[in-house]
Amino acid sequence: MKKQAKDIKQGEKLNIFGKLGVVEKVEISDMGKQGKKKVRIEVNVEGNKSIMIRPEDYPLDILE
Repeated sequence: MKKQAKDIKQGEKLNIFGKLGVVEKVEISDMGKQGKKKVRIEVNVEGNKSIMIRPEDYPLDILE
């Protein structure tokens, strides 16, 4: 299932490059120069913490 980056919640599981990632923290910034908000997502992928910054309407794969 696809979800926009702005709709991601803490604890959800994402498909990141074919690996399972669990969302630890989500922050949404103010509107930038491009007219869209940025979403900062902290993800734990196999014990490694990764940070993704994407536009608010970026589609992400959610695992149920």
